[in-house]
Amino acid sequence: MGIMDQFKDKANELSEQAKSAAGGAKDEASERAAEAQDAAQERGAEAQDAAQDKAQEAQDRFES
Repeated sequence: MGIMDQFKDKANELSEQAKSAAGGAKDEASERAAEAQDAAQERGAEAQDAAQDKAQEAQDRFES
């Protein structure tokens, strides 16, 4: 095997490693984005519940 073939093989190997690493980073980014979205939805639901509780308390005080 000539030196040119060795360089081509190494270049192909490094290319595959880079593609694999990029795919892994993309998967991790997607997972983190989904987790952040879930957390934001949960916080929104908690805020809505708190607002409803405050509204009910105000209504109860008004009716008393």
